[in-house]
Amino acid sequence: MSFQIRQASLDDLDTLVPLFDGYRQFYRQAPDPARARAFLAERMAKQESQILLAIDDTGAGLGFTQLYPLFSSVRAVRTFLLNDLFVAAVARRQGVAKALLIGAAGHARSLGAASLSLSTALDNAPAQALYESLDWQRDRGFCEYALVL
Repeated sequence: MSFQIRQASLDDLDTLVPLFDGYRQFYRQAPDPARARAFLAERMAKQESQILLAIDDTGAGLGFTQLYPLFSSVRAVRTFLLNDLFVAAVARRQGVAKALLIGAAGHARSLGAASLSLSTALDNAPAQALYESLDWQRDRGFCEYALVL
């Protein structure tokens, strides 16, 4: 399968929305393309995230990753949270996720970031294997907490 990875723009919303809505459904959210469109459009218009899009030779969307800018006060550097990574079912096991991860690292590096971080489910062994194959390191020194508001 031939594909390319590029930074998405507002012009890509029609391609991104079904992927993003599929991502949300993967995490047990009800289908809601209108909500997906509004959320993505707002993030992009306000430049609150960076989205990389995988497309095939016909321009069909295969997958995406979304990066949110963060900063490390202790290290005094820019970092990114790789919050979303999704590959359409028809494109899985074709190297799309790997290419998106490599693209995300290069993109973040080009923006001066010192690191990327992500979280994945404890039982998501395939994703963990992919991350570790690309030299991502599991954090063994910190516990991650969340407060639902």
